Amino acid sequence: MAGWTFLTNHAHVLLCIAKQPDARLLDIAVTVGITERAGQRIVTELEDAGYLRRERDGRRNRYVLEPRMPMRHPMDREHDIGELLGLLGDMDRHGPTADA
Repeated sequence: MAGWTFLTNHAHVLLCIAKQPDARLLDIAVTVGITERAGQRIVTELEDAGYLRRERDGRRNRYVLEPRMPMRHPMDREHDIGELLGLLGDMDRHGPTADA
């Protein structure tokens, strides 16, 4: 598939983390179809903006999503990322969130 998609790489990274909170950055990047460096940048941006937080689990990171954070586009601000995650999959399967 070439051209455009309906979701941004940021949304795809969020969805990957929701499905596997202890995923390695390399695995996230491969799934999304971006470089590991781009995945690192996106995770850092999402963390800096408050959409997720990293917790150390031994030598690995575990990510905790903040589902009540609002969508960023002005047209979507009345919706939160939890709604997006719920729409694209079962929230109960999406691992830990700050609400859990």
